[in-house]
Amino acid sequence: MSNKSDRAVIDEFKEAVNMTPKQLESWLKTEKSKSVGQKDDDDDESIGHASGRRIIKLLETNKSDYTDDDLAHMKKVVSYVHRHSAQRPSGDVEDTRWRYSLMNWGHDPLK
Repeated sequence: MSNKSDRAVIDEFKEAVNMTPKQLESWLKTEKSKSVGQKDDDDDESIGHASGRRIIKLLETNKSDYTDDDLAHMKKVVSYVHRHSAQRPSGDVEDTRWRYSLMNWGHDPLK
């Protein structure tokens, strides 16, 4: 991983994902986590929930072992977190679908 842009992607990913693997794992087991997000046609699990499971693996993977596919997913996570964060609703967001969706992607806006 000598590519400077790869390093930038990893840095942005680590910035966007502010939950630890343990926090994310606990969160993904909750009903609130499972209650939000878009689902593929024949899949019970939302895209964000599946992404959360992948993020846990990425956080536990050694940087030198990242594949191009991993880096592509990191870009997707960064893009989602930035885009979704910009849509922050007004008022207290603690118990909102907006926050739950972000948390599925490894980002807790209240941290």
